[in-house]
Amino acid sequence: MSVVLEVNNLSKRFGRLQAVNSISFSVEKGNVYGLLGPNGSGKSTTLGILLSTINATEGNWSWFGNSGTSSDDLKRIGAIIEHPNFYTFLSAEKNLKIVCEIKEAPYSRIETVLKLVGLYERKNDRFSTFSLGMKQRLAIASAMINNPEVLILDEPTNGLDPEGIIQIREIIKTIANQGTTIILASHLLDEVEKVCSHVIILKKGVSLYCGTVAGITAKNGYFVLEAADNKQLKSELESTGYFGDIKLENGKITAYIKSDVNASDLNKRLSEKGIFLSHLSKERESLEEQFLDLVKQNQ
Repeated sequence: MSVVLEVNNLSKRFGRLQAVNSISFSVEKGNVYGLLGPNGSGKSTTLGILLSTINATEGNWSWFGNSGTSSDDLKRIGAIIEHPNFYTFLSAEKNLKIVCEIKEAPYSRIETVLKLVGLYERKNDRFSTFSLGMKQRLAIASAMINNPEVLILDEPTNGLDPEGIIQIREIIKTIANQGTTIILASHLLDEVEKVCSHVIILKKGVSLYCGTVAGITAKNGYFVLEAADNKQLKSELESTGYFGDIKLENGKITAYIKSDVNASDLNKRLSEKGIFLSHLSKERESLEEQFLDLVKQNQ
């Protein structure tokens, strides 16, 4: 799989503030990458450097095998970095015609991108009549007007209600399924886990993890169990050697797996000891739990 972006030891200082601190990662074609971290972690600064709106202090990067970010590279990239900027008194279609002129894209793309974001029926309505979610969807349409190979989105669901978040999420999935590489900056762990194949976790400008979402959530996981006598159950679980931390909370036991064991074997062993379970489920740690663990380890 070809690499569309390679970043090596990228750093940015604003006076005494180290906004980005020697981060490195690569982006492979056709995947969805989440640039994840709280506000102030360096996400927007990193994207600004990669789009040549901010000068790097140190490090280098290459788009499509070419050093830095050239004007030709930018023609292959669609990006939404700030709030949508359209003429409020013009319709969605007329605004996109202006974008076509700027990006040298054919007007025929307008119908395609408006249908992509679910705004074709509103193409003749003024931008000023659009909700925040509709404005964000029109911005995505604008970024896709020249059919880019890479789409960059900075906090695309910021300020949206649950319905708007779901709509943006589905649009991102559709674009990804068409083969477009996506880089998505967000502080919402749940959203990154639902739409991204890869994640780059930042904290105060430092990269804590770079790899697949499956890779970071692929620990042994944990069991949630319940029996008539939870104290006896907890004691037996501790004696098995399968588990690390075992917690009894709100009538259920959470046992974090140290040595992998399947549910049926565990249930059989417990029943042989006279412990019959009323609840047994095996879970994996979420991206949020892994993120919190990483942050604690790097405080």
